[in-house]
Amino acid sequence: MSLLQLKLTPNAFTPLSSSSHKKFRPNTTLFARTKIRAVGTVPEKKDSETTTDSNDPPSIGFAFVSSVLLPDGTPDVHYRTACGGQKLRNIMLDSNIELYGPYGRILLNCGGGGTCATCMVEVLEGKELLSPCTDKEKEKLKRKPKNWRLACQTTVGEADSTGVVVIQQLPEWKGHEWKYEKDDDESAESL
Repeated sequence: MSLLQLKLTPNAFTPLSSSSHKKFRPNTTLFARTKIRAVGTVPEKKDSETTTDSNDPPSIGFAFVSSVLLPDGTPDVHYRTACGGQKLRNIMLDSNIELYGPYGRILLNCGGGGTCATCMVEVLEGKELLSPCTDKEKEKLKRKPKNWRLACQTTVGEADSTGVVVIQQLPEWKGHEWKYEKDDDESAESL
C-alpha cells in the first residue's frame, strides 16, 4: 500500500453554498475531465476573501476522509464546519457525509443508541475537542484502536469551541494509508 498525504489549508473550512455543491451523477462524464480534485465540494476563495470577520460565530472545521480513493489515487476529502456541542453523528448526517456505508439501510443500525457500532470513525486529528469515551464506546470498541470512536456517542466541543477535527470515515473499509500534514501557511498563522 502506498502512503498518501493530505494537506489541510485554513481556507478549506468554509460553509458550502447550495449553488456550489454538486451531486454525483453516475451517468455523467466525470472521468473525461482532465483534472480531478480531491476537494471538489469546497469552492476555493480568492485572497481578498480570506480575511475572517471577527463577528463570525465560533465553529469547528471538519475534514472527513472517505475510505475510498478517487480515480487519480488521492483521498476523497470533504470539508465542513459546524458549531460545537453536537453529536458527531448528527453533524455527519446533516452534512451528507457517509456514515454507515454498507450498513446504511433501515434496521441495520441502532439509529444513534450506541448498541450496533456501525457508526465507527477514526479520529486522526482533534481528539482534544471530543468528549471522553462513554461506557458504551468502551464496551463496543474494546478490541479496536484507541482513536476509534462511535459517532453517535461522541460530542464535539462546546458551543464556543474552535479548532479542526480530521475524521476517517468507515475505518474498517479503508484500503489505503495516508498521513495528515498541516499546510505551511496554517502553521505560520497559528504562531
